[in-house]
Amino acid sequence: MGSRKKQMADAIKEAKKHVAFAKLNNCPTSPRKMRLVADLVRGEKVEKALNILKFNNKEASGRLEKLLLSAIANWQAKNEDADVETAELFVKEIRVDGGSMLKRLRPAPQGRAHRIRKRSNHVTLVVGANNNTQA
Repeated sequence: MGSRKKQMADAIKEAKKHVAFAKLNNCPTSPRKMRLVADLVRGEKVEKALNILKFNNKEASGRLEKLLLSAIANWQAKNEDADVETAELFVKEIRVDGGSMLKRLRPAPQGRAHRIRKRSNHVTLVVGANNNTQA
C-alpha cells in the first residue's frame, strides 16, 4: 500500500472511531409505526433516548431500545479505553426503511378477495460521540 493511501485509510479509520451503528432487519412492524417512535429519539443524548424508549408504551419502542443498547455496545467495542458516560454519546442518525412485504388474501363478499399487505421494516441507528469535548 502506498504511503498516501495508508495515511488516508488511517484518517478514515480515526474518523469512524467516534461513530458506531446497529441494524435491525426485517422487523415485523410497519415502517409508519416505527417512524413515530424513531422521531422521538432522533438527535437526543443516549441516556435521555433510553428513558424515552423505556417508558413509551408502543411495541416499537422495546425493539428500538434493544437496538440502541446494541449500538452503544458496538461503540464500546471500538473505543475500549473510553468511557460511555464521559463520551456524551447521542443518536446521530436513525433511519427507518421499508422491508419486504408478506401478501395475504382476505375473503370479501360476493366471491371477491382483498389483499392484505403485512409490512416489515429495516432500522439503521448510528450513535456518535461529541468530539468537541475530547479536544
